[in-house]
Amino acid sequence: MDLRVEEARFPLPGAFTIARGSRSEAHGVTATLVRDGIAGRGECTPYGRYGETPAGVMATIAALGPPADRAALARALPAGAARNALDCALWDLEARERGVRVWELAGLDPPLPVTTCFTLSLASPEEMRRAAARNAWRPVLKVKLGAPGDMARLEAVREGAPRARLVVDANEGWTAEVYRDLAPRLAALGVAVVEQPLPAGADDMLSEIARPVPVCADESCHDRASLAALAGRYDLVNIKLDKAGGLTEALALRAAAREAGFGVMVGCMVASSLAVAPAVLLAQGADLVDLDGPLLLAADRPHGLVYEGAAVHPPGPALWG
Repeated sequence: MDLRVEEARFPLPGAFTIARGSRSEAHGVTATLVRDGIAGRGECTPYGRYGETPAGVMATIAALGPPADRAALARALPAGAARNALDCALWDLEARERGVRVWELAGLDPPLPVTTCFTLSLASPEEMRRAAARNAWRPVLKVKLGAPGDMARLEAVREGAPRARLVVDANEGWTAEVYRDLAPRLAALGVAVVEQPLPAGADDMLSEIARPVPVCADESCHDRASLAALAGRYDLVNIKLDKAGGLTEALALRAAAREAGFGVMVGCMVASSLAVAPAVLLAQGADLVDLDGPLLLAADRPHGLVYEGAAVHPPGPALWG
C-alpha cells in the first residue's frame, strides 16, 4: 500500500473569528492510501489549540507510513488530527475495495440528511446582528462568544434572528465568575445550549454552579478516556473527528457517551467537504449537529457535500465513503 500526504488550503470569504483569534484560510492535511490502483482519502484539520500544525501532522503521517489497518493505527498514534486523516482514508479505501459504502461497513443504518447549525463569527454587536438577520431563516444558529461585551453581542443576535434556536460557544473564553453571571441571562434569551464556557482543565466549577442552560463539552472531550471526568459538569459532549482521532473512535465515543447519559453534539472545524463527510454518518440521530464547515469557505472541493436549506446530505461516493 502506498501513502501520499499533502497540505490543502481553502480561502475563506472573510475573517472567521473565535475567542482565540482570527483566520482567513482553512488549512487541512489530506492522506491518500492506494492499494492495487484503488485510492482512499481522509482529511484532517490540524488545530493549534492542541499544538498541531500542518507541517507537524504531515511529518507524523509520513513517519508512520501506511498503517496495516484501523486497529494498528489506533495503537500507533494517539487521538488527534494525524490519526483522523489516516483512519478516514482507511474507511474510504476499504469501502471502495469492497464496493460498498462506509455506513454498511460500520453496520450503520442508511444515512439521511441532518439539520446543521450555522456559525456566526465573533464580531461587534452590530456586525453580528446583521449576520444573524441574513441567516434568520435558519433553524439553529451557533454564536461565537468569549470576549468582553458578550451580552451585547448575544442580544444583537437575538434581535436579528428572533425565532432561531441559539447555541452559544465561548471557546473556553469565560471565567467561572463570568459564566455564573451570564448563565441566567442566556436562559432568558432562549439559548438552547452553551458550549465550553470554561477552559478545559479548569472546568470543575461546573459541577457546583447552576446550569440553567445545558452545557456541552468541546475542548474538554476528545475520546472515550475523557468521559469519566465530565460527569456532573456537562450535559452533552461535542464529538469531532479531529479530536477523537477518526471515525472509528468517534463512533465508539458516541456509543459510550449515550450509555453514560450524555447528549451528543457532532461538530467540525472550518474545513472542506472531504474533512466533514465522515461526520455526517456520525451525526445520524445526534441531539445537535454543527457541520457547516464547508459553508464557511469561499471555495470547496469538487463533489462537495450538498447543503439544501439548513440540511446537509450524506456524502456521495465521488467525495468519500
